[in-house]
Amino acid sequence: MTITGIDATGQSAGGNVLPPRQVTDTEDLDAELRALDTDVETVAPVSVVPDVAPAPEQEREPAEPSRRRRWLTWRDVLAIATFIAIALYLTSPLWLNLDHESLDDPQDQAFFEWMLAHGARVFTDGVYPFFSDRMNYPDGVNMMANTSVLAVSLPLAPVTLLFGAHVSYNLFLTLALAFTGISWYLVLSREFVSSRLAAWVGALFCTFAPSMVSHAGGHPNIASQFLVPLIIWRTLRLREAGRAVRNGLVLAVLLIWQAFINLEILFMTAVGLGVFCAVMAVVRRKRHPGEVRGFVRGLLVAAAVAVAVLAYPLSVQFFGPQSYQGLPQFVRNFGADLASFTSYSSRSVAGNTVLAERLSQNPQEENAFFGWGLVILFFGLIVWMRRTAAVVVLGGVALLFAAMSLGPRIFLNGINTGVPGIWAVLHSVPVLNSAVPTRWAMAIAPAVGILLALGVQRATDLVRAQPSARGPVRVAMITAVAMALVPLVPTPLATKQMVPTPEFVTSGTWKQYVDDNHTVVTLPLPDSGNPDPIRWSALTGQDMRIAGAYALLPNQNPLNPTDRTAIFSPPWRPTNGLMASIRQGNPIPEITDTRREMTLADLRYWKAGVVLLTPQVHDTEMLRAMTDLLGFSPTWTGGAWIWDVRHLVDDPTAVLTGPDID
Repeated sequence: MTITGIDATGQSAGGNVLPPRQVTDTEDLDAELRALDTDVETVAPVSVVPDVAPAPEQEREPAEPSRRRRWLTWRDVLAIATFIAIALYLTSPLWLNLDHESLDDPQDQAFFEWMLAHGARVFTDGVYPFFSDRMNYPDGVNMMANTSVLAVSLPLAPVTLLFGAHVSYNLFLTLALAFTGISWYLVLSREFVSSRLAAWVGALFCTFAPSMVSHAGGHPNIASQFLVPLIIWRTLRLREAGRAVRNGLVLAVLLIWQAFINLEILFMTAVGLGVFCAVMAVVRRKRHPGEVRGFVRGLLVAAAVAVAVLAYPLSVQFFGPQSYQGLPQFVRNFGADLASFTSYSSRSVAGNTVLAERLSQNPQEENAFFGWGLVILFFGLIVWMRRTAAVVVLGGVALLFAAMSLGPRIFLNGINTGVPGIWAVLHSVPVLNSAVPTRWAMAIAPAVGILLALGVQRATDLVRAQPSARGPVRVAMITAVAMALVPLVPTPLATKQMVPTPEFVTSGTWKQYVDDNHTVVTLPLPDSGNPDPIRWSALTGQDMRIAGAYALLPNQNPLNPTDRTAIFSPPWRPTNGLMASIRQGNPIPEITDTRREMTLADLRYWKAGVVLLTPQVHDTEMLRAMTDLLGFSPTWTGGAWIWDVRHLVDDPTAVLTGPDID
């Protein structure tokens, strides 16, 4: 169902030329508005002309080619430039300081740099795209279950190969925001509203909503929503009669493309569209009896093609090696605090970092921070445009997402009210158990953005229809939008200086110890608190294979073999557990022969070629413990202490004894 307006020249968003509407007074205008009662169309711009109908010949006369609206006007170019400029503004700290990383989420940035390096290897070497053992050796990582972003990493492979994964990540994030804004603007201005201003306002919010800026701190895959407006547009177009195959194929391509960027966003978009289209089908069934049949035909074509293409990748994701079944329980309990909806995020000019920390799980999950101004405007727009069924249904979808985002238990100002949310029933359902409930609030932003565009369009139409009311209407519109959106203006991303990559890695010295049969074992192994080794592996184009990982991996609890819920690091092993404990400041335990045997078993499990310790907190204690475990001292090479352990790993008869030093 295409939501299309008509611009002031009488030209429809699809390019067809129509005669201007004839309105002679306010009563006729009100009648025009009421006529939209249960239709999906927004109010078209209106022309105030004398009460004289145009001649029939005039109505049938095609537009002059020179007067046809150009696909891109100077207003479009200016709007597109603003999205690029704002994206650069937000990511400028990363560009101006190439040795910096995200302050709030360095682990996810390192993870996505590693994924970009994986895409480059697929591009150059043709490696298997859906699984890799370059991290978490020997078990490896299920790439489909870990947001491999192949739809982005493959096109960016030349950039990754030429400039490195770090620069490629910065470009990924910047283009994600810019393209999302451009895509929203073009779809809104061509299919939903005729006012360029209305489309620009709606697209600005969809792109730079607090939730989008929050996830830009480390989740470029979630900030990459440039396909969402296209999917919405093409889904609504399925209602066109006689074009089921073409429309279905176009939609299928978009669905497949989005699946290799982020499945969570695709799933949320599908749920929202499903609810919207189902309700609108009931509302429009009498006026448009043939729509459902054409829609279902196109949807079946899209589903058949998408399932055929995605069947194998999804089978790897859900049933392949290192697949898991649902997120950890504590993540499934992540819900949006009810008070956060009227608060401002830490990345907004009106934000309060202390308050935001209390109302969210972490800075990346500030999904529901809309502020009082926007909440009031949201309900005001629904009441104002309540005669348009699509507006009411769209508002209902937003409220449904808000309810789902509250999680299994509703919290208010950080306090558990004990009241169960609807997610208490849904959080254990297969597929849904892999969704983070608070992120449903993120899906509210597109619905609000569309409502903003429709609201500005309605106000613009009133100004055109009633020149005498131009001043008051404009003041009211500007005031309402400004009070809602100005406090949400985002601030640039917060960054910090990265830990320098040791020369041992940058110089290629590691190649003397690591080959296809050996790995680098860092102390401690990479995890959410120590992501740097993941970045080092990405820097080498994943030629340097590492043990350990920061990724979603199946829980391998020997006490509960059937438990395959996800964990964010490999299963516990004695040597890494010891080093992680020492790094946290705990005392070094007694090094016994039993501990040495466990360390040797771990090194052989990881097929270690070299053990690497870089300067860090409590590095002296870790150095002392590892030396005592291995029985020999390390060497200082390329800015790191290294132990060459190949002779221990390759010789099955080797044993570890006490140190050979006094």
